[in-house]
Amino acid sequence: MTTLQLICLLVYGALVLYIGKQVPWSSLVADKQRQHIIFGFTALMFFLWIFRVGIFTGLDVHFLWLPALTLTLGFRWAIIAGSVALLGTTLVHQDAWAMLGVNGLFGVITPVAVCYAIFMAAFHKIPRNLFVYIFVCAFFPGALIIALKMTLLSGYYLVADQYSWSIVRDNYLILIPLLLFPEGLLNGMTMTLLTIYKPDWIYTFHDKFYIDGK
Repeated sequence: MTTLQLICLLVYGALVLYIGKQVPWSSLVADKQRQHIIFGFTALMFFLWIFRVGIFTGLDVHFLWLPALTLTLGFRWAIIAGSVALLGTTLVHQDAWAMLGVNGLFGVITPVAVCYAIFMAAFHKIPRNLFVYIFVCAFFPGALIIALKMTLLSGYYLVADQYSWSIVRDNYLILIPLLLFPEGLLNGMTMTLLTIYKPDWIYTFHDKFYIDGK
Protein backbone atom coordinates (compact mmCIF):
# COMPACT_ATOMS: atom_id res chain seq x y z
CA MET A 1 0.00 0.00 0.00
CA THR A 2 1.39 3.36 -1.02
CA THR A 3 1.41 6.48 1.14
CA LEU A 4 -1.36 8.03 -0.94
CA GLN A 5 -3.51 4.92 -0.61
CA LEU A 6 -2.94 4.87 3.15
CA ILE A 7 -3.95 8.52 3.49
CA CYS A 8 -7.13 7.88 1.49
CA LEU A 9 -7.91 4.84 3.63
CA LEU A 10 -7.49 6.79 6.88
CA VAL A 11 -9.64 9.66 5.67
CA TYR A 12 -12.30 7.33 4.33
CA GLY A 13 -12.30 5.22 7.49
CA ALA A 14 -12.61 8.31 9.70
CA LEU A 15 -15.55 9.62 7.66
CA VAL A 16 -17.38 6.29 7.72
CA LEU A 17 -16.86 5.94 11.47
CA TYR A 18 -18.12 9.48 12.07
CA ILE A 19 -21.18 8.95 9.89
CA GLY A 20 -21.77 5.54 11.46
CA LYS A 21 -22.04 7.18 14.86
CA GLN A 22 -24.71 9.56 13.56
CA VAL A 23 -27.11 6.99 12.08
CA PRO A 24 -30.07 5.89 14.24
CA TRP A 25 -29.19 2.24 14.72
CA SER A 26 -31.84 1.77 17.41
CA SER A 27 -34.55 2.99 15.05
CA LEU A 28 -33.33 0.57 12.40
CA VAL A 29 -33.58 -2.36 14.81
CA ALA A 30 -37.18 -1.43 15.60
CA ASP A 31 -38.26 -0.81 11.99
CA LYS A 32 -38.47 -4.06 10.01
CA GLN A 33 -39.48 -2.38 6.76
CA ARG A 34 -36.53 0.00 6.95
CA GLN A 35 -34.22 -2.96 7.54
CA HIS A 36 -35.51 -4.69 4.42
CA ILE A 37 -35.13 -1.53 2.32
CA ILE A 38 -31.56 -0.84 3.46
CA PHE A 39 -30.40 -4.46 3.26
CA GLY A 40 -32.15 -4.95 -0.09
CA PHE A 41 -30.60 -1.87 -1.68
CA THR A 42 -27.18 -2.81 -0.30
CA ALA A 43 -27.42 -6.29 -1.81
CA LEU A 44 -28.62 -4.92 -5.16
CA MET A 45 -25.77 -2.41 -5.15
CA PHE A 46 -23.25 -5.17 -4.48
CA PHE A 47 -24.50 -7.33 -7.35
CA LEU A 48 -24.66 -4.34 -9.70
CA TRP A 49 -21.06 -3.38 -8.90
CA ILE A 50 -19.79 -6.91 -9.53
CA PHE A 51 -20.64 -6.68 -13.22
CA ARG A 52 -18.00 -4.48 -14.83
CA VAL A 53 -15.86 -4.25 -17.91
CA GLY A 54 -12.30 -3.04 -18.45
CA ILE A 55 -8.96 -3.92 -19.96
CA PHE A 56 -6.54 -2.60 -17.33
CA THR A 57 -6.79 -3.32 -13.61
CA GLY A 58 -8.67 -0.52 -11.90
CA LEU A 59 -9.69 1.10 -15.18
CA ASP A 60 -13.00 -0.75 -15.29
CA VAL A 61 -16.50 0.67 -15.42
CA HIS A 62 -19.84 -0.29 -13.91
CA PHE A 63 -23.11 1.42 -13.12
CA LEU A 64 -23.06 3.30 -9.82
CA TRP A 65 -26.80 3.73 -9.04
CA LEU A 66 -25.83 6.04 -6.19
CA PRO A 67 -28.38 8.84 -6.79
CA ALA A 68 -31.21 6.32 -6.41
CA LEU A 69 -29.53 4.94 -3.29
CA THR A 70 -29.07 8.42 -1.81
CA LEU A 71 -32.61 9.59 -2.53
CA THR A 72 -34.10 6.38 -1.16
CA LEU A 73 -32.01 5.93 1.97
CA GLY A 74 -30.81 9.46 2.74
CA PHE A 75 -27.23 10.71 3.00
CA ARG A 76 -25.97 8.77 6.01
CA TRP A 77 -27.53 5.41 5.22
CA ALA A 78 -26.41 5.73 1.59
CA ILE A 79 -22.81 6.09 2.81
CA ILE A 80 -23.17 3.03 5.02
CA ALA A 81 -24.87 0.93 2.32
CA GLY A 82 -22.39 1.99 -0.35
CA SER A 83 -19.48 1.21 1.94
CA VAL A 84 -20.84 -2.26 2.71
CA ALA A 85 -21.30 -2.91 -1.02
CA LEU A 86 -17.74 -1.73 -1.68
CA LEU A 87 -16.43 -3.97 1.08
CA GLY A 88 -18.28 -6.86 -0.53
CA THR A 89 -16.78 -6.26 -3.98
CA THR A 90 -13.36 -6.02 -2.32
CA LEU A 91 -13.88 -9.28 -0.47
CA VAL A 92 -14.67 -11.07 -3.74
CA HIS A 93 -11.57 -9.52 -5.32
CA GLN A 94 -13.40 -7.27 -7.78
CA ASP A 95 -11.54 -4.38 -6.14
CA ALA A 96 -8.06 -4.40 -4.60
CA TRP A 97 -7.69 -4.08 -0.83
CA ALA A 98 -5.03 -1.42 -1.31
CA MET A 99 -7.59 0.66 -3.23
CA LEU A 100 -10.31 0.47 -0.57
CA GLY A 101 -9.73 4.00 0.66
CA VAL A 102 -9.42 5.48 -2.82
CA ASN A 103 -12.54 3.69 -4.05
CA GLY A 104 -14.38 4.66 -0.90
CA LEU A 105 -13.58 8.36 -1.23
CA PHE A 106 -14.07 8.66 -4.98
CA GLY A 107 -16.69 5.95 -5.49
CA VAL A 108 -18.90 6.33 -2.41
CA ILE A 109 -18.33 9.42 -0.25
CA THR A 110 -17.91 12.01 -3.01
CA PRO A 111 -20.74 10.79 -5.30
CA VAL A 112 -23.23 10.44 -2.44
CA ALA A 113 -22.30 13.88 -1.08
CA VAL A 114 -22.71 15.45 -4.53
CA CYS A 115 -26.05 13.71 -5.08
CA TYR A 116 -27.41 14.86 -1.73
CA ALA A 117 -26.12 18.40 -2.25
CA ILE A 118 -27.95 18.56 -5.60
CA PHE A 119 -31.13 17.26 -3.96
CA MET A 120 -30.91 19.85 -1.18
CA ALA A 121 -30.21 22.68 -3.63
CA ALA A 122 -33.13 21.62 -5.83
CA PHE A 123 -35.43 21.28 -2.81
CA HIS A 124 -34.73 24.82 -1.63
CA LYS A 125 -34.05 26.69 -4.89
CA ILE A 126 -36.25 25.12 -7.59
CA PRO A 127 -40.06 24.80 -7.66
CA ARG A 128 -40.90 21.34 -6.33
CA ASN A 129 -42.69 18.90 -8.59
CA LEU A 130 -42.30 15.30 -9.70
CA PHE A 131 -40.50 16.26 -12.91
CA VAL A 132 -37.85 18.19 -10.96
CA TYR A 133 -37.43 15.35 -8.47
CA ILE A 134 -36.85 12.70 -11.13
CA PHE A 135 -34.76 14.64 -13.62
CA VAL A 136 -32.89 17.15 -11.46
CA CYS A 137 -32.39 14.94 -8.41
CA ALA A 138 -31.96 11.51 -10.07
CA PHE A 139 -31.25 11.61 -13.83
CA PHE A 140 -28.84 14.57 -13.90
CA PRO A 141 -26.83 13.50 -10.81
CA GLY A 142 -26.53 10.00 -12.27
CA ALA A 143 -24.79 11.32 -15.36
CA LEU A 144 -22.73 13.80 -13.33
CA ILE A 145 -21.35 11.46 -10.69
CA ILE A 146 -20.22 8.71 -13.04
CA ALA A 147 -18.24 11.32 -14.95
CA LEU A 148 -16.95 12.75 -11.66
CA LYS A 149 -15.90 9.38 -10.27
CA MET A 150 -14.07 8.37 -13.43
CA THR A 151 -12.34 11.74 -13.64
CA LEU A 152 -11.20 11.57 -10.01
CA LEU A 153 -9.93 8.01 -10.38
CA SER A 154 -8.11 8.99 -13.56
CA GLY A 155 -6.44 11.78 -11.64
CA TYR A 156 -5.41 9.35 -8.92
CA TYR A 157 -3.84 6.89 -11.36
CA LEU A 158 -1.94 9.72 -13.05
CA VAL A 159 -0.71 11.21 -9.76
CA ALA A 160 0.25 7.75 -8.50
CA ASP A 161 2.07 7.18 -11.80
CA GLN A 162 0.34 3.83 -12.19
CA TYR A 163 -0.79 4.45 -15.76
CA SER A 164 0.26 6.90 -18.44
CA TRP A 165 -2.02 9.64 -19.71
CA SER A 166 -2.50 7.89 -23.04
CA ILE A 167 -3.65 4.65 -21.37
CA VAL A 168 -6.06 6.47 -19.04
CA ARG A 169 -7.43 8.62 -21.85
CA ASP A 170 -7.84 5.88 -24.45
CA ASN A 171 -9.10 3.12 -22.14
CA TYR A 172 -11.07 4.96 -19.46
CA LEU A 173 -11.88 8.62 -19.99
CA ILE A 174 -13.04 7.96 -23.54
CA LEU A 175 -15.89 5.86 -22.11
CA ILE A 176 -17.45 8.71 -20.11
CA PRO A 177 -19.73 10.03 -22.89
CA LEU A 178 -21.04 6.51 -23.48
CA LEU A 179 -22.04 6.07 -19.83
CA LEU A 180 -23.71 9.41 -19.09
CA PHE A 181 -27.15 8.67 -20.50
CA PRO A 182 -27.42 5.01 -19.36
CA GLU A 183 -26.42 5.92 -15.80
CA GLY A 184 -28.84 8.83 -15.72
CA LEU A 185 -31.59 6.69 -17.20
CA LEU A 186 -31.05 3.89 -14.66
CA ASN A 187 -31.43 6.29 -11.74
CA GLY A 188 -34.30 8.21 -13.29
CA MET A 189 -36.26 5.04 -14.05
CA THR A 190 -35.60 3.66 -10.57
CA MET A 191 -36.97 6.77 -8.88
CA THR A 192 -39.90 6.97 -11.30
CA LEU A 193 -40.97 3.43 -10.41
CA LEU A 194 -40.44 3.97 -6.70
CA THR A 195 -42.40 7.23 -6.58
CA ILE A 196 -45.30 5.52 -8.36
CA TYR A 197 -45.41 2.17 -6.58
CA LYS A 198 -43.46 2.55 -3.33
CA PRO A 199 -43.24 6.23 -2.34
CA ASP A 200 -43.20 5.25 1.33
CA TRP A 201 -39.80 3.61 0.77
CA ILE A 202 -38.17 6.89 -0.29
CA TYR A 203 -36.58 8.92 2.48
CA THR A 204 -36.43 12.17 0.47
CA PHE A 205 -39.84 12.03 -1.23
CA HIS A 206 -43.02 13.55 0.21
CA ASP A 207 -46.34 13.89 -1.61
CA LYS A 208 -47.08 17.27 -0.05
CA PHE A 209 -43.94 18.76 -1.60
CA TYR A 210 -43.69 17.11 -5.01
CA ILE A 211 -47.34 16.30 -5.85
CA ASP A 212 -49.51 18.62 -3.77
CA GLY A 213 -47.04 21.48 -4.36
CA LYS A 214 -46.96 22.70 -0.76
